[in-house]
Amino acid sequence: MSVMPAVSGVSGVSGATGVPGVSGASAGLPSASGASSASSASGVSGTSGASGDAGDMPAPLAARARLFPALVAVYRAQLSRARVARIPLLFVATFQSIGIMILMRGVVDGGSEARSVVAGSSVLVVAFVALNLLAQYFGQLRASGGLDHYATLPVPPSAVVLGAAAAYASFTVPGTAVTAVMGSVLFQLPMTNLWILLAVIPLSGAALAGLGAALGLLAPRQELATLCGQLGMSAALLLGVLPAARMPQVVSYARDLLPSTYGVEALARSFDGQPDWWVVCADLGVCAGVAVVSLAAATWAYRRAAVR
Repeated sequence: MSVMPAVSGVSGVSGATGVPGVSGASAGLPSASGASSASSASGVSGTSGASGDAGDMPAPLAARARLFPALVAVYRAQLSRARVARIPLLFVATFQSIGIMILMRGVVDGGSEARSVVAGSSVLVVAFVALNLLAQYFGQLRASGGLDHYATLPVPPSAVVLGAAAAYASFTVPGTAVTAVMGSVLFQLPMTNLWILLAVIPLSGAALAGLGAALGLLAPRQELATLCGQLGMSAALLLGVLPAARMPQVVSYARDLLPSTYGVEALARSFDGQPDWWVVCADLGVCAGVAVVSLAAATWAYRRAAVR
């Protein structure tokens, strides 16, 4: 009878209800093992969470291309792409300008009117390529979704606009030079100062190319971009080739707003026996300022069209 309580006491000890020390030891072992399991489990989960967070981090992007290398790359790509397609159109622009001078030869004999005709016909080659064709190109690029290709590249928008404008303006150099030489022979004008074309072609080309790119990018439809390019070239034809002295006063105001007018005036004044080079430089300076504004407008139009 005395053994039963002892057994009961032992069972009480094992149940951690009798002696505090024993209950602490007996209760601590399972707690320690549980804590160890919990800590190891939490450690594993924490490690896996950290690795998961590291795996979800996006990879660093490549550095954005600088303006000048990107401009050269776009220029070379546009030049090689448009070389085959644009050379026949360059011949068309050159023959068109030469034909206009031949027609005007029966109306204009010489003097300041002849200088205006030759200068306007020479710059008309620039207007045909840099204004008309570039407006059609950017209108087609926007309609076909080609702007998405440039938007994915780390290339500044100004490099795209300047590269395409420079490539199209480069095609105008031989046609403009041939037209100016043939016009000088046809109207018996001096060719001593034709080196001024080295400044007239890039400045007029930049101004007209920026205007053409802006028209092509802002036009809501490709057909409207083509129409705007044709209208711009027609304005360069009528306001640039026809002598300014025979125009009405209202039309002369519209002539002052055309970017190519100042290139025409600079080239026409170079045919004088003693050109006023200060006035020629002033005309080229205005042409350069218009070129900066038109190219900035084209860059803004490119950003606006690329995010739509």
